[in-house]
Amino acid sequence: MSGDKEKLRKEIWQNFVEQQHVFFATADGDQPRLRPVTLIRIGNRLLVATGAGDAKVRQIKQNPKTEFCLLLEKGEKKGTIRAQCMAEVVEDKKVKTDAYNKIPFMKDFWFSPEDPHYTLIELRPEGFEYMRIGSMEAIKIKI
Repeated sequence: MSGDKEKLRKEIWQNFVEQQHVFFATADGDQPRLRPVTLIRIGNRLLVATGAGDAKVRQIKQNPKTEFCLLLEKGEKKGTIRAQCMAEVVEDKKVKTDAYNKIPFMKDFWFSPEDPHYTLIELRPEGFEYMRIGSMEAIKIKI
């Protein structure tokens, strides 16, 4: 089974590109909050860039449990990847700088990687619910 899990993990990760739009959920007390964001993949890291004053930053600091959902499409057929994650505000200046320099849209929002309004959030998946394109069955896998 271990080989099957590793194969499935690789299949899931192959769906993530450098930038994709996802629906990202945080918790605000007992109320879920869902919004579209750009999910950034750099190597084996999944990141979200946002403003330092955005509600999602405050919500993550209070409760780091998050989820996102990526819609997969091939022609008329659809699939999804839902990920249960632990989120953390990135403090590492090198990681923030690398992301800022790699992703062009960031320069439209922030002056530099040191801009105090620029916040980078890392999402660390703990499990996936994967519905392959064209399938009606979701497969759950823990990381």
